[in-house]
Amino acid sequence: MDKKKGGFDKFIKKTTKKRKSFAPKADSTEHKFKKKASRTQQPKINSDGLIRLNKFLADAGVCSRREADRLIESGAVTVNGKVVVEMGTKVKRTDKVMYGDQTLRAEKLQYIMLNKPKDFITTSSDPQDRKIVMSLVQNACNERIYPVGRLDKNTTGLLLFTNDGELAKKLTHPRHGVKKLYHVVLDKPLTKSHLLEIAAGIELEDGAIKPDKIAYDQKAHDKTEVGIEIHSGRNRIVRRVFEHLGYKVVRLDRVMFASLTKKDIPRGKWRKLTEKEVNMLKMLP
Repeated sequence: MDKKKGGFDKFIKKTTKKRKSFAPKADSTEHKFKKKASRTQQPKINSDGLIRLNKFLADAGVCSRREADRLIESGAVTVNGKVVVEMGTKVKRTDKVMYGDQTLRAEKLQYIMLNKPKDFITTSSDPQDRKIVMSLVQNACNERIYPVGRLDKNTTGLLLFTNDGELAKKLTHPRHGVKKLYHVVLDKPLTKSHLLEIAAGIELEDGAIKPDKIAYDQKAHDKTEVGIEIHSGRNRIVRRVFEHLGYKVVRLDRVMFASLTKKDIPRGKWRKLTEKEVNMLKMLP
């Protein structure tokens, strides 16, 4: 991005314009979208009624299919009470498949997008009884879904949930370099020299970090607002980048994740991904 000409407003406009068709308007209540069931959202079942065991495990949200192969090979999976270690084993929906002491079932794959509000922690449960993101999507579907990655308590914005273990692994593994775009509000204007320093890459206590793009928000009254695109999944990485140079992040909002934006989703509301959006995520390298 040209830092002199582009700016954050042109940057986000450019990144969302191409994906306009992927952002259906939100429903006024629960932001649910009715659509035909996609074959990509169902366990792949052969004409003989069988599904590969590694696919069964992935659809049950245990892990990716590659990891499932390792679990099967290690003898950690049983089918109808018998340990199965053979690769390529096929099972029926009605078979009793267990991983450890947990009985699994091949569920319909669900993909939910939430516009996370502040003061909610990204966890499935909390012994301290703090507000958790799962409470915001508890009525989204009957299947048990999990957050894809995490946003800290004070960070708002786009957060995905799914029971598709294989896709979740893909979206969070550093090897795939999935990009996230954040809108940052600082306690004081970011100097041009510091912006260029961040753009060139800085050294933090846990290693170097270089954003993919960074620019001032041209719609802001001053230079306290910045857009930064980054693919690192390191803990609190955006906040630490600015804190390293003496700035405090007042507000941090994730406005884009992979090919998705949170356009038209009010804070605290959710919607299901469209078939096209799911396919786009699965096509990511």
